[in-house]
Amino acid sequence: MLNNLRETLRPVLEKIGKGFASTGLSPNFWTVVGLAFALISAIVYGLGIEFGLIIGGVLLLVSGFFDMVDGQVARVTGQTSKKGSYLDSMFDKIAEVAIFLGILIGGYAEPYLVLLAITLSLLVSYARAKSDTINIKLQGIGIGERAERLLVIAIIGIIDFMDIAVVIVVIIAGVTLIQRMIVTAKNIQE
Repeated sequence: MLNNLRETLRPVLEKIGKGFASTGLSPNFWTVVGLAFALISAIVYGLGIEFGLIIGGVLLLVSGFFDMVDGQVARVTGQTSKKGSYLDSMFDKIAEVAIFLGILIGGYAEPYLVLLAITLSLLVSYARAKSDTINIKLQGIGIGERAERLLVIAIIGIIDFMDIAVVIVVIIAGVTLIQRMIVTAKNIQE
């Protein structure tokens, strides 16, 4: 859903991309920065410290911002590449799993729900990757892509309802997985 909003925000995103591109740092640098913030967020969640949900949530939002920056820098500088796309996708998955592990270790939600959230989130990504191999594009398909799932975790977690945030992620990831499976099945040409 948020990916569909990017088209509307394109002029603003291009300005942000140009601003960060002016530093001369590569898109892959910004990808690593985003991963670093996500890993720090995961550690904060895992420590279960006072104000950990607030600090972890803010760090997760910063990570999401840099996840957007890397792609914008690549586009405005003409440095899009298969390597960059691969690193971005892999680091996104590493970050997402780390965040959920931090939530699990910090004891912010029932372990079975966190494991279900991780599993469904990875299956959503796998559904898209597998569909790409048979030339069916799923970007923007589904109510709960990665950006939506992590926004739910960050924002609802900040207001101290992480257990509810994880349940919401399970629901939207499950629905998204089903939506993607249906779209793919309908578009397979045998």
